[in-house]
Amino acid sequence: MPSLLRALFPYLLVATACISQAASRPNILVFLVDDFGARDLGIYGSEFYETPAMDELAVEGQRYVNAYSAHPRCVPSRYGFFTGRFPVRDGCPGDTYNIAPERITFAEALKGAGYATFFAGKWHLAKTEDQMPDAQGFDINIAGGSAGAPRSYFAPYNKSNNPHHKAEAMRGMDDAPEGEFLTERLTDETIQFLKTHNATDPDQPFLAVLAHYAVHTPLEAKKDDINYYKTKLGEPGEELFIPRDGSTKAEQDNPIYAAMIKSVDDSLRRILDTLDALDLKENTLILLTSDHGGLSNRGANNNREVATSNLPYRAGKGHLYEGGIRVPFIVSWPGVTKPNTVSDALVTGTDVYATLLEAAGLPPMPDEATDSVSIMPAIKGEALERGEILWHSPRPRPTSTGDTAATALRSGEYKMIKFYFPEVHYELYHLPTDIGENHDLSEKRPQLTATLASRLESMLADLSALEPEPGQ
Repeated sequence: MPSLLRALFPYLLVATACISQAASRPNILVFLVDDFGARDLGIYGSEFYETPAMDELAVEGQRYVNAYSAHPRCVPSRYGFFTGRFPVRDGCPGDTYNIAPERITFAEALKGAGYATFFAGKWHLAKTEDQMPDAQGFDINIAGGSAGAPRSYFAPYNKSNNPHHKAEAMRGMDDAPEGEFLTERLTDETIQFLKTHNATDPDQPFLAVLAHYAVHTPLEAKKDDINYYKTKLGEPGEELFIPRDGSTKAEQDNPIYAAMIKSVDDSLRRILDTLDALDLKENTLILLTSDHGGLSNRGANNNREVATSNLPYRAGKGHLYEGGIRVPFIVSWPGVTKPNTVSDALVTGTDVYATLLEAAGLPPMPDEATDSVSIMPAIKGEALERGEILWHSPRPRPTSTGDTAATALRSGEYKMIKFYFPEVHYELYHLPTDIGENHDLSEKRPQLTATLASRLESMLADLSALEPEPGQ
């Protein structure tokens, strides 16, 4: 029996046993936003960006305030998200930038248990056909391939409006009429799937992943939305930066980025309205999150445009400070999540795998999703026990985003960061009292520092972590 079939055999048995109970298994909709900071939503504290649909989803369900991505960059974060494994475990980034065909994604597990599966948007985990979404558990794949960003958000999508913005060609979108807006196209495709599936096989549960390319660069949005935020902003002042961690954007004041956020919020509104119209919402688990923190930092001598500010969280995309790995995380599951609740449970992107399997009534896959902890107790309002979380970033981009090679360990209320260049040193923070990571406790708490440093080094050795490089 082939290894993949053998691994999925328990799920095939579950699917056979549960056909008559299909209606009781929840539909699952994952709404994944790219480069979306932990403070880029109104309900998470933004006073400039407006996100009424996302805010409403949080009021209907449960909002998490200690949620993290699996890595502060796109590829390794998505690797952890879909495989349930710390990216460092498989040499990502570094030796690995794609999901190997033999890895079992949560889409494959759910498909093996009888779910119809759909993907639209940014995959960024493939170089060859056997690494594409439709080869790794998704029945339908719209626009998912190797591209990490569109060349343009307006069709033709593979023609860049900015000669300095380089991206791989987007897959399968050459038929788009000129001027079509990508965020709306991906939403249209998702809605069409929901309607078609509901009409043809309403008793079969579905997994739908809408992974928007927005709000990743290039910063492009619809003119009316940009003008709205220009008016809201008023007379623009000088863009403020803090000379820290490279250079840190100090304010949320970019009207184009705000308009991009509006577009994904509008997308969510349309999806929620469709679920309501099809009478699907009551039996659908909706999960909204981001792949990492917002783009807020650049190299000290780099004048590239950045999108947002994550303050009071320190730094942003690429960094292992809180601004780089903290993300919004909202779960709404009628009858299970208590409306308008806030959870301080510690959650990371790798946990999505085990959580979705448990929600579908499936057994865990410990040999595959090694680092995935089901957060179902937290979803039900109960205490969640989990171990430490490790992030390893051996391929930094100090010139581009201002980060340096580092490893971080979250252990209870404390977070340790190991930096490798120009010389090895450790920083220690007590996050409940220092969310901005302004007060390094490594010298004041030498015993705790030594204990956590030993634990961090042990985990790196056990995982055969790649040696860091200085980056460029």
